[in-house]
Amino acid sequence: MSTLDAIDQNLLRLLRLNARTSNVQLAAEVGLSPSACLRRIKLLEEAGIIRGYTVLLDSGSHAQNNITALVNITLERQTEEYLNRFEAAVRKYPEIRECFLMTGQADYLLWVEMAGPGDFERIHKEILSTLPGVLRIQSSFSIRNVLATRPKNKR
Repeated sequence: MSTLDAIDQNLLRLLRLNARTSNVQLAAEVGLSPSACLRRIKLLEEAGIIRGYTVLLDSGSHAQNNITALVNITLERQTEEYLNRFEAAVRKYPEIRECFLMTGQADYLLWVEMAGPGDFERIHKEILSTLPGVLRIQSSFSIRNVLATRPKNKR
């Protein structure tokens, strides 16, 4: 899939707002038949543009009492070998929810979720400090999420 046309971009916008929107409703909103809409979505998935679907939980809900830490990681070296080894290692740990390669002082920013403040000691000792090539670890704890990861509905 080389370029996204206006229909693909609109589909992606609608799915980011609510991935549970029915195919029939999506088709109506973008001006396609349901079968053509489903075909477009499958192509977006096969091309890797849509990598998956997820659920956003209310951070204040009883269903999710996890604490989030944002962890800056500085590597000993920034060679391709070091970067690849580090990235392969972080993919192994479900506690590391997201990993961003950064510009600036730190090489990576990790979003780490844990059951509570005491759990961070385990994560630091058993995971973060054992990642390959790590020179420095700097952590900050989130007080609360102010803005969810989905865009505002601009309908």
